[in-house]
Amino acid sequence: MIIDIHSHFWDAKEDLLPEVKADLASAGANPELVEITAASHEAGTSGADAVVVFGLRARNTGFVVSNDRVAEFVHARPAKRIGFASADPLFDADPLGEIQRCVEELGMRGVKLAPTYQGVEPLHPKLAEIYAYAEKRGLPVLFHQGTTFSRKAPLKHAWPVLLEDVAYRFPELRMIVAHLGHPWCGETVALIRKQPHIYADISALYYRPYQFYQALKLADEYNTDRKILFGTDYPFTTIDSTMKGLADLEAFIERHHLPPLRAGLLDGIVHRNALELLGLKHPAAKQA
Repeated sequence: MIIDIHSHFWDAKEDLLPEVKADLASAGANPELVEITAASHEAGTSGADAVVVFGLRARNTGFVVSNDRVAEFVHARPAKRIGFASADPLFDADPLGEIQRCVEELGMRGVKLAPTYQGVEPLHPKLAEIYAYAEKRGLPVLFHQGTTFSRKAPLKHAWPVLLEDVAYRFPELRMIVAHLGHPWCGETVALIRKQPHIYADISALYYRPYQFYQALKLADEYNTDRKILFGTDYPFTTIDSTMKGLADLEAFIERHHLPPLRAGLLDGIVHRNALELLGLKHPAAKQA
């Protein structure tokens, strides 16, 4: 079983402000990467048995993705897709109310937040209200808690260690640190080791092979790879490109005579039942 815990969906013309493409270009990336259609998303995640899908509401950096659009896409394949809701603590009139609407009316089953994109500290009072609701309802929260191409995303809010204060205040809240919190992968490994309900995903890390290797080797040594989940970060990567990236990483390790990862570590990440760890039912079982 392969669970893609990290994929985006939006209409680039309707849901993204011009600065998103401008920031991508400034960072040396292809601005057209953000173009998504229902067909392209389906093709890019076709190798997964279940896919978590979300948008992002962070007007500070140009993301104003409609939760209703995400929900409509999820409902088109309810036996495979799981919708996560997003809310902007600064620009949405009622952020908590938006999350409640998405869960109770649209059937979304988790939350996607990004304090650095949204321009707030992780324990902003409006976010804390969402955490309390998510903890009570058993909704996992996936954070972009790491660096980004967006110029107006403050790095001071992106440090993964800041989520430890969230864990102390909301001890039963399940959290996922996207992209292993790069470039602070070591801090993320330490964080998921000591906090029982914090996990991390490997989305969009394979194209920095040395950083990726170091992070996974550290996770191997700390015995925390059991808390690392598979994800793509579609549209920026796909199932196929991520699987190739993992194969290329093994070749990179051998080519550079680096100490190998523990046998089965990568395969364990790819086939880990992330839904079970996060307290979510597989959408096919829920649908049945």
